[in-house]
Amino acid sequence: MRRKSRLFAIAEYLRGRRTGVTASEIADRFGVTLRTVYRDLDALRDAALPLRADRGRGGGYALDRAYTLPPVNFTPREAALLTALGNFAMQMRILPFAETLAGALDKVRAALSSSAQRELLQHIATLQFLGVPAAAIPAPIRRAVETAWFEQVPLRIHYRGADGIVTDRAVRIRSAVMERTLTLLNCDDLDKGEARQFRLDRIQSAEILG
Repeated sequence: MRRKSRLFAIAEYLRGRRTGVTASEIADRFGVTLRTVYRDLDALRDAALPLRADRGRGGGYALDRAYTLPPVNFTPREAALLTALGNFAMQMRILPFAETLAGALDKVRAALSSSAQRELLQHIATLQFLGVPAAAIPAPIRRAVETAWFEQVPLRIHYRGADGIVTDRAVRIRSAVMERTLTLLNCDDLDKGEARQFRLDRIQSAEILG
């Protein structure tokens, strides 16, 4: 990567993180030495980028929160890969965030010119994904799970166990594990006060609590 491109990429990386990023993390991310990272950071400061360095735990280099960069311009190749991988994730049916992802992909396509969009469609048409799992998650359940996960709010679910019995649970999602054929939700069971794991495809209904 040329230095000019790397400087812009570092600025984008910092803008996307906003929390502190160490020089070592930046070096690993862009495959350069620490010495090169420090030179690049100095160059960004010289270009009037509002870069700060915070010390202590959770510290590192970060951009001022009020700083924004111009919109990102994707090349047809970049947009094609993002769109193809996004489509693959939705087709796999294991991703709870399908609608949000679809909206993001629409924005990627909309940012391209007409000729670039045609090139994008040609790229995508040459890709084929196999092994899509059969279980599809209803949209209301996906939306409730997405809201509960992003906003860390409690969720009430009707869950069908391995024995076929449906139970009512109040849970808080702590993490999600996406395997090849299913999604597992690691939760705090608020009724029983213990950690439990639930299969997304066995949730019969879900609603936000509170």
